[in-house]
Amino acid sequence: MTPTPTATLVARDWAEIQERMLVPLYEAVYDRLEVGPGDRLLGLGCGAGLPLLLAAGRGAAATGVEADPARRALARERLLEVVAAPPVPAARPYDVLLALSPGPGALAQALPAVRRGGAVVLADWGPAERCTVPAVLGGGPAARDLDELVAEAGLVPDGSGRVFCPFGYADVDSAVRGLLSTGLYDAAADPALAEKELSEALHPYERSDGAVWLPNIFRYVVARVA
Repeated sequence: MTPTPTATLVARDWAEIQERMLVPLYEAVYDRLEVGPGDRLLGLGCGAGLPLLLAAGRGAAATGVEADPARRALARERLLEVVAAPPVPAARPYDVLLALSPGPGALAQALPAVRRGGAVVLADWGPAERCTVPAVLGGGPAARDLDELVAEAGLVPDGSGRVFCPFGYADVDSAVRGLLSTGLYDAAADPALAEKELSEALHPYERSDGAVWLPNIFRYVVARVA
């Protein structure tokens, strides 16, 4: 499937503006798990591939899963191995599965590719009172119950953590483009109106130099495959 020009532009906004906002989360998880040479990591919903690049920079072998063809194409431009759906169990299973806001179906499909005792990391928004973006977006998105996901998947809990992930932008235009690239507004009946409303909602977070600063806390849980 060839991405449309609009989809490609949105994916580039994600790659060039938005995905770096989650670097503190990825780095905290990789530090905790001591990801490094010899590890095999599978990134579920890897976007344009930044979490894979960070893992590869530590010496790990990283593969990504990304359903969006435009983001997948950008990841492949970075010479990353990214597929459209979770791989079938391989001769050598993965040591780590990283999943940001995963759907139960996607998680269940990916788990067979992870070795017994391997780490599964789920992450999502932290407490509502510590996240600016959901407030800007008019009460959404709501955080998933990660502990419930762990239990439903039959995984063994192995700790959790919180990471400060501020969303900082050069100006309101960059902030609008970055936030729209997340897909949080895809269901809007009138995209142009959604863009206008988002731009107006961001003004209270605009600094004197024009930059936009949106503090957020993300929560992650670590679980093990039984």
